[in-house]
Amino acid sequence: QVQPVESGGGLVQAGGSLRLSCAASERTFSRYTMGWFRQAPGKEREFVSAIRWSGTTTYYADSVKGRFTISRDNAKNTVYLQMNSLKPEDTAVYYCAADAYSRDSTIRNYRSYDYWGQGTQVTVSS
Repeated sequence: QVQPVESGGGLVQAGGSLRLSCAASERTFSRYTMGWFRQAPGKEREFVSAIRWSGTTTYYADSVKGRFTISRDNAKNTVYLQMNSLKPEDTAVYYCAADAYSRDSTIRNYRSYDYWGQGTQVTVSS
């Protein structure tokens, strides 16, 4: 069972950068599609980015495309989210999630993910 643990959140000024990490204690980590979601106060959890097991196929929300980059290191059981040019509207709790049976039609739907981390707060000040 994958148990994601996020790290790397914090407070940053608009235009700055952060890199989130998500470590998973599971030997079969490389079989999972990994996703990043975020949730701001009073809002529904929304898709940010996802990466297939091979690391060669990635997906992004339109709101972060060109600013965020997802990657993974299967040897380290870790997925990363590099966030550049951060905006105040990026402020949210960011969650890492694992999907064992991912499909293109559901990869952006948080309900399709099986395992979730506790989240890490990202705050972007203006």
